[in-house]
Amino acid sequence: MKNKLIIYFYLLCAVSGFSQEAKQSFSLHEAIDFALENNRTAKNASRDVDAAYKQKWEAIASGLPQISASAEYQNFLKQPVSLIPAEFVGGNSGDFIEVVFGTKQNISATATLSQKVFDGSYIVGLQSAKVFLEISKNAKVKTDLEVRKATINAYGNVLLSEESVKIFEENRKTLQKNLNELTKIYENGLEEEESVEQLKITLSSIESALNNATRLKAVAYQMFNMTLGLDVDHPSILEDNLETLTASNVDLGLINNPFSIENTIDYQIAENDKTSKELLVKLEKSKALPTLNTFINGGYSGFSDSFTFGDRSQKWFGSSLFGLNLNIPIFSSGMRGASTQRAKINLEKSKDNLTETEQRIKLEIATAKSDYQFSIEDYTNKKENLELAERIEAKNETKFFEGIASSFELRQAQIQLYTAQQDFLKAMLDVITKKAELETVLNSINQ
Repeated sequence: MKNKLIIYFYLLCAVSGFSQEAKQSFSLHEAIDFALENNRTAKNASRDVDAAYKQKWEAIASGLPQISASAEYQNFLKQPVSLIPAEFVGGNSGDFIEVVFGTKQNISATATLSQKVFDGSYIVGLQSAKVFLEISKNAKVKTDLEVRKATINAYGNVLLSEESVKIFEENRKTLQKNLNELTKIYENGLEEEESVEQLKITLSSIESALNNATRLKAVAYQMFNMTLGLDVDHPSILEDNLETLTASNVDLGLINNPFSIENTIDYQIAENDKTSKELLVKLEKSKALPTLNTFINGGYSGFSDSFTFGDRSQKWFGSSLFGLNLNIPIFSSGMRGASTQRAKINLEKSKDNLTETEQRIKLEIATAKSDYQFSIEDYTNKKENLELAERIEAKNETKFFEGIASSFELRQAQIQLYTAQQDFLKAMLDVITKKAELETVLNSINQ
């Protein structure tokens, strides 16, 4: 019984620990850090950088000493026969003797050490490996920027959906209360049926919007989880509040700060492309240079009519060779010249692409700054509009129950309030997402 209790206790602790581990809460910064580590696209970008490091060493190692070995065993099922003139051994002139040369079986093993002495393409290859590593690192930075932006957008959408559900629930609660009061007034003959029907229409619209917002909230959480690299149904909890997060993202200094095009990741990627095209031109030119390689090998061979290669008495014959291999390109019928010209054409294209990228980035930065500044202004405007709509709706509700305003006027004030609420939520989200867009374009991340 005691053992069963102990087992039950440990199982309970394990289940409790798993439940606590399964639920995760995130501030926005924690969500970004988690996504940069666990987002599948970000992880693959890190793997690409690791692969680039390996490729760089692969390029270096190709010019270092290389050692290879080979072994060969031959067993003639039927040995070849050669004919020699019989007069070599005292026979008649014109006759031939059948002779079998060598043994039926033989075995040999050879080891070779080779080394590049000069190869122009090897030098260019080393430079290319370094550039490829830089390209992979910049691609990683670009991926991280996009993952960060996607995380901010997903986080903001979850907060937006949560706030929408809360507002719709509060509106439904208020409308239901008003409908109950108005129904009693109507039943006492003090109000028209049309007023009750107007409120029912408004309540029905709010309930429909609430149902839709609830569904969108579930989808927003799934998108957030997927962006972070979690299972889509993982129970995540968000710690930040939409309005507080919006206020912390209002930063006019980001708009006014000077920026350098060269620091943007898209410019650096385009510059990497130009550098790689320059190296391709050098590579094509290097193919016209001679190459020089050296090697030395050594090996042993054994011969026997039967398999006696494991016997102590077996004789082994050694051999060794040193040599140089010089390859001089002389004439290629214009093939190398055409390849070099093609590489130069691609280089000119990459230069134009760099200029085009520079101009595009300037336009993107100007657009992103304008959008971000507008989102801040719109946020302030929508906040004031919401306060006005709340006062107008409250006044019309009071007038309606006092018999001064009509049900139509109350409905118009309510619709205006509901629109202002949604506009304000969207304005807050825009501040967060537009700032993330500007930071991404500028490659200016301040967490």
